[in-house]
Amino acid sequence: MKAIRVTVLCSIVATCTALLVDCATTQNRESMLVASGFKVITPKTAAQQQKLQKLPPGKVTMIQKRGKTYYVFPDPANNRAYIGRPKEYQAYQQLRATNKLAMESLETAQIYQDTEMEWSMWGGWDTGLGSWGPMGGPGPY
Repeated sequence: MKAIRVTVLCSIVATCTALLVDCATTQNRESMLVASGFKVITPKTAAQQQKLQKLPPGKVTMIQKRGKTYYVFPDPANNRAYIGRPKEYQAYQQLRATNKLAMESLETAQIYQDTEMEWSMWGGWDTGLGSWGPMGGPGPY
C-alpha cells in the first residue's frame, strides 16, 4: 500500500513539475531574449499583425529583409515580437546553452531524490567496500 501511495505521489509531483517548467520556459525564453539584446516590438498595422500570426509559435525564425538578417520570436498571445540581429541571436544561443547546463544539473539532483529507491534496503553504503565506502578512506593507522 505504501509503495502505491509513493508511486502516485511521485507521479503527481512529476506532472506538476512538468507543467511549471513548461510555463517557466516560455517566460524564461522571453527573459533570455531580452537579456541577449532582442527588442520587443508591437505590431501597429493589420499587415504587421498578420505577419506576426504567420510565424511559427514558440520558435525563433530567421528573416532576411533588404539584405539584412533578423531573428524574430513571436508572442501573439501578448501581441508582440522579440527581434534581434545575428549578434543578439548568438548571445541568446550562448545564454540558452548556459541555462540548459544549469537545468540539467538541477534535474539530475532532483532525480536522485527518488524515494522509491529505498536506499535503506540496499544493505548499507559500504557493503562489500569495507572502509572505502563513499565517504571513507583507508581509515586511521
